[in-house]
Amino acid sequence: MKKNRTILVAIALSALLFQAGCTWLDGALGTFSGLAGLSDTATVISKTAQIRTSYAVVAADLLEVKRGEKLDVVDKMDFEKVLWYRVRARNSEETEGWIEAQHVITSETLERSQKLAEEFKDLPPQAAGQIRSKSNLRLASDMNPDNVLFMLAAGSNFEIMDWKFVPKQELPDVDDASRGEQSRSARQKNDEVEAAREQGEAEKLDEKYDVWYLVKLDPSVSPAPAGWLFGRQVELSVPSEIVFFQQNNRKFVTWQRLDSETATVSSGRAATPGNWVILTRTNVVKAIDGVEPDFDGILVLAFDKYDQSYYTVWRSSGEVWGTLPLRVEGQGDSKTFTLSLRHPEGRMDDKRFVVFRDKSRIKLTPPEDIAQYQTARTR
Repeated sequence: MKKNRTILVAIALSALLFQAGCTWLDGALGTFSGLAGLSDTATVISKTAQIRTSYAVVAADLLEVKRGEKLDVVDKMDFEKVLWYRVRARNSEETEGWIEAQHVITSETLERSQKLAEEFKDLPPQAAGQIRSKSNLRLASDMNPDNVLFMLAAGSNFEIMDWKFVPKQELPDVDDASRGEQSRSARQKNDEVEAAREQGEAEKLDEKYDVWYLVKLDPSVSPAPAGWLFGRQVELSVPSEIVFFQQNNRKFVTWQRLDSETATVSSGRAATPGNWVILTRTNVVKAIDGVEPDFDGILVLAFDKYDQSYYTVWRSSGEVWGTLPLRVEGQGDSKTFTLSLRHPEGRMDDKRFVVFRDKSRIKLTPPEDIAQYQTARTR
């Protein structure tokens, strides 16, 4: 009987330890990690997150931390296929506990994102966007799991610095569909593309490629400043004051204000309507040597404050073949913008457009030889 009581007591103690979140064991592991020199720094990327007594389901919350706060990492643990970090907060109590990895980014990963941002530090943003639902922010434009920085929250806003067209393929891992759904979708698309070819239709851009966006993130959204997003989850945030001028067969891909002191791609409605240079793209494949143009049309709009309406200052009369970036320079209403356009001989030339005010109207002087860079429009 005494032996049975001893067994029951042991079982009860074991259950108590588990329900308490294995606090004593976690503390021992943390101490060992500290002694072994396992340390790193993590930055909170979620708006708020909890440091907990354990990674167990029954663990209690110890401390709420907020985006941008620094934590010291002393250990990590994979628990039921979820990664957790044992961290020490930098508060007066030096609170120590466990936090799920999705809420933080380690210093090593953060540095890789910062290095990516260095590549475009001298370039203006080309567009603005928002992510429809949570999706992985990555270090490169592919689905390699080693490139994942962290999961970006749904509704996050960002500036678009560049993009890349990648041939469609049946991907083993995508951020916005299950594997089965993606495979069925890819097969269906392949059938549609093949049928269109048989009918002699022009090959469609969105049927041949997936687009990846290189984005710049504001510190209020993420401590990590840059990364790549899979385009199926990205919605371009065309300013509401000009979106009306977008055509179904010619989408806006880049836009910048011409009447502000610094380049801006603001989304939503601006405080005051203004003048814009807009680059457009049709949904037709136009690859040359395997490279697609970033844009194939140019549009300049200006706002008449007396009539309270927009008018077209200039638009390309034919198709162009151009690559980013779009650069705007100058002061007040006297601006220039520069584009890289393909010459019929195959070279890429930087062409400068001059924008100026003539009395109450905005006008534009295009390059003298602009006709050489235009072809008949695709309908």
